[in-house]
Amino acid sequence: MPCGSAPRGTRAPPLGRLPSGGRSSAPASSLTARSGRQQRPYAAMSEAEVNPKAYPLADAQLTKTLLDLVQQSCNYKQLRKGANEATKTLNRGIAEFIVMAADAEPLEIILHLPLLCEDKNVPYVFVRSKQALGRACGVSRPVIACSITIKEGSQLKPQIQSVQQAIERLLV
Repeated sequence: MPCGSAPRGTRAPPLGRLPSGGRSSAPASSLTARSGRQQRPYAAMSEAEVNPKAYPLADAQLTKTLLDLVQQSCNYKQLRKGANEATKTLNRGIAEFIVMAADAEPLEIILHLPLLCEDKNVPYVFVRSKQALGRACGVSRPVIACSITIKEGSQLKPQIQSVQQAIERLLV
């Protein structure tokens, strides 16, 4: 019998699978404990924990105004959700402004958007929570970036312009 092989009549489980049918008997809480990452609710995140690359970061008042406008623009069909869609609106020249989540992990997956925004002269801003941005976008999943788009004759135009001015004041 070759060295390291199972005795005749028994089979070793295939590599990468557990004999119990692929499911671990360990509770889920111990799996997150082993991964080394702490799971904390968003409310526990402090000012110091926001990535410094997420600039300009909206304050609480501007965040509320932004999320309200995002929700309204969703109703008026002037919203594109997701980093890919936001990139497309920038390239097509139909973006009014871009909202990004500062807690995207890793943040680098959306850091191409500020560069594009600066090339196209489109205002952009970060909000703290991707969960809150997702709720404002009207979906049940977190959203890391969204774009408010141009629409002729839109009733939201005055609100969009006031938010654009507030974002530009952050950048100065």
